[in-house]
Amino acid sequence: MKNTTTALAALLLSSTSLYAGGLDRSGQGIGIIFEDGNTVELSFGQVTPSVSGTATGTGLGNVGSGNMASSYTQFSGGLKYQFQDNLSLSLIFDQPFGASVDYSDTDAGYYTGAATADVTSSAITAVARYNINDNFSVHGGLRYQTVQASVTKPTLVNYAIDSESSSAAGFLVGAAYERPDIALRIALTYNSKIKHDIEATESCSVAAACGTGVTATTSVETPESFNLDFQSGVAADTLVFGSIRYAKWTQFDYAPPVHNAVTSGSSLQDYDDDTLALSLGVGRRFSDQWSGAVTVGYEAALGGFAGDLAPTDGNVSIGLGATYTMDNIEITGGARYIMLGDAETEHPLIADQPGSEFKDNTATAFGLKIAYKF
Repeated sequence: MKNTTTALAALLLSSTSLYAGGLDRSGQGIGIIFEDGNTVELSFGQVTPSVSGTATGTGLGNVGSGNMASSYTQFSGGLKYQFQDNLSLSLIFDQPFGASVDYSDTDAGYYTGAATADVTSSAITAVARYNINDNFSVHGGLRYQTVQASVTKPTLVNYAIDSESSSAAGFLVGAAYERPDIALRIALTYNSKIKHDIEATESCSVAAACGTGVTATTSVETPESFNLDFQSGVAADTLVFGSIRYAKWTQFDYAPPVHNAVTSGSSLQDYDDDTLALSLGVGRRFSDQWSGAVTVGYEAALGGFAGDLAPTDGNVSIGLGATYTMDNIEITGGARYIMLGDAETEHPLIADQPGSEFKDNTATAFGLKIAYKF
């Protein structure tokens, strides 16, 4: 039960983050360090959101935004090697943060114009785990993270920004309690914030602000976070599992100088609140080859105005998945349906007044993982 159902739980829990608050996408999971023996795995995810709203603010014309959220894919992989009975090392690749926004399908006159945003990231994490005894272990390591962003805001003086890739390092540390006889594990991991000095070129149609383009370096921090992952056997071949992720998105504030100037001090992207995401599931092994699981996820709504580049607030989701085991190979597939929380954006011209209303939006996510034990 432990191996196959745990693999399925890891895939479904990671898919909870595929449309999470802030810029979260991977959830920064490190579950591979708890696999038995030596393991290599590859994962693929596909997310298709449908997010649209209507301009309801004074003087904005009651026109629609169209679907402003683009589909995207996620890749991750990992290698875990058991050096000794009590010492193992894992290398993990993921894409922790991102955004894919495209307002090119708006109704004529929608106030954002054909705004776009594309944020990409990748990270390589090296994690060592030391088993103090059969019940307690500690883990920690280093993370090397790369981020890049490009944004256009045509209705804001034809503003555009395109950044170079920025790389920086951080760390993670944690501990776990286990009872192997009932497949119980409670693991807490702290992920440090990582400071990036992002070099970017900004352009706009206001010569006094940016002329033919301004290249400058702006500091921004990807947030620190806490991940609590847990599982326990509750009956023969049945596992309950879940996760809690708290990410301090209030630490993220990207305010490049030209955007700051043409908006009288506004950031290109920042957040007023931190995010809290929960997931709970049940997995069951049906035979030596097959196991299945169902999960539910919840991210709390924050209230207030959402940004035009992320006009949703919280979510509720349900996921299903199955794992097939053949000798040393595990193939896991899962799907998640996400009901995105309603949100209002702020009026582009009148402070503290609503601009658009986004309601009844959804996303679907699919994941596939192949693991080989050697």
